[in-house]
Amino acid sequence: MAVAFTKEESAETAAETQLPDRAISPHPNLVTEEGWKALNVAMQDAREQYQAANAIEDVNEKRRQSAVPLRDLRYFSERVRSAEVIGKPASNETVAFGSTVTFSRDDGRVQTYRIVGEDEAEPKQGTISYVSPVARSLAGKSVGDFVVVGENELEIISIA
Repeated sequence: MAVAFTKEESAETAAETQLPDRAISPHPNLVTEEGWKALNVAMQDAREQYQAANAIEDVNEKRRQSAVPLRDLRYFSERVRSAEVIGKPASNETVAFGSTVTFSRDDGRVQTYRIVGEDEAEPKQGTISYVSPVARSLAGKSVGDFVVVGENELEIISIA
């Protein structure tokens, strides 16, 4: 019975440690300077977590503890490798990658977002990905322009 339990536990452990890779976006990996720094920090954190997990003596526990950091390390290494750092927009005349845009919705809400890379986007923190429908609709537009996103009409109030 102990042998059967060991084999079963090893099979479960193997299944737990074979995590699928995180999806890599097919879009160019554009990042702001802050995004570039954040990607490098995330890669270093994943590397440190992986190294800490590898210090565990129990083989099964080592596999369990290293699965997520190893997957994250592969992901962030690829994102750092493929990153294209885009500087601040040269002008605030039109919406571009890195712009902070304030717009009003047809329902009266006013929102402000900075357009950033996919890994940086946190809408609750005021950033949206450059491939999001809103950012795509706003790109190249100027103050006073209207765009339609889904069923909403947006008017650009300011660009910074």
